[in-house]
Amino acid sequence: MRKRNESVTVEHERAAAAAVPAPLDKGCSLRHSLRLPAADAGMKRPLGRRYGFCFRLRRLIIWLLGVYIAIPFLVKLCPAIQAKLVFLNFVRVPYFIDLKRPQDQGLNHTCNYYLQPEEDVTIGVWHTVPAALWKNARGKDQLWFEDALGSSHPVILYLHGNAGTRGGDHRVELYKVLSSLGYHVVTFDYRGWGDSVGSPSERGMTYDALHVFDWIKARSGDNPVYIWGHSLGTGVATNLVRRLCERETPPEALILESPFTNIREEARSHPFSIYRYFPGFDWFFLDPITTSGIKFANDENVKYISCSLLILHAEDDPVVPFHLGKKLYNIAATSRSFRDYKVQFVPFHTDLGYRHKYIYRSPELPRILR
Repeated sequence: MRKRNESVTVEHERAAAAAVPAPLDKGCSLRHSLRLPAADAGMKRPLGRRYGFCFRLRRLIIWLLGVYIAIPFLVKLCPAIQAKLVFLNFVRVPYFIDLKRPQDQGLNHTCNYYLQPEEDVTIGVWHTVPAALWKNARGKDQLWFEDALGSSHPVILYLHGNAGTRGGDHRVELYKVLSSLGYHVVTFDYRGWGDSVGSPSERGMTYDALHVFDWIKARSGDNPVYIWGHSLGTGVATNLVRRLCERETPPEALILESPFTNIREEARSHPFSIYRYFPGFDWFFLDPITTSGIKFANDENVKYISCSLLILHAEDDPVVPFHLGKKLYNIAATSRSFRDYKVQFVPFHTDLGYRHKYIYRSPELPRILR
């Protein structure tokens, strides 16, 4: 009986102990433990978002890195891609202009022609007469403009650079400046540019220029004819003038604006070349240019040119580095072919802001050309 009472007492004490509230620290611990699941859920959300963002960023970086590495191999396997990047003839700026209507660009004394250098090749040509003939030129047809080349005004054949058309803004502004100085300005789009028909190539561009030069000479008589090349057009210009000198019909002078030495050095020095320090850069990028038959070797051509040479280059040129123009001048100045002709290099200071295509803004240009 006594044992039974003791067991009942023990059970009663245990039940009472269970009913007594836990100490304060234990209660806090208990409440803290009860809150943990909610806190964990709150932490998991930003951690999940952060992990998802990092995963997407890492995937994007891997994808970009893969493209970056794949492009050199693609260019090596398809040299035509590199040729397209050199010519950029598919870039037509400004857009939505009618090249048949030069007057829409403020050239009211300009006529649009189409010439055919070769079968299946047609090139669009603009002929701007000197500003002094502006009133007489209004409403005149192509025949009048062709006859005007025989007037007592010198002629400039302008060879533009890559991308765009003969209606590019900076080109149009140069035509206006040269016209105001008393020059006929004849310019054209190479085959594959603008509304000209054909596939671009260095040989084709040079032949187009030769055809237009002969077309001018057949109509200009004894009037002096000057060749002006800009950027990539300097490569066409030296190709043309070398051939003219070899056949003993040189122009009066050659003007090179923002020239380079050769296309390989220009591609290697181009500030937009993100692969310049890529292992095997020459093999991946420069050799395909040569394989495509593109050289534009100004540094070699000037050794065979026998006429006056004027080089214009802005120190802040971001496309063709200034040092390439200076290097070309040094090669020409020491060449035996120029020993009887004047070779001049005119730099334009960085503060002027003429960069790659705004030398036409120089108030000194009339004096320089004279």
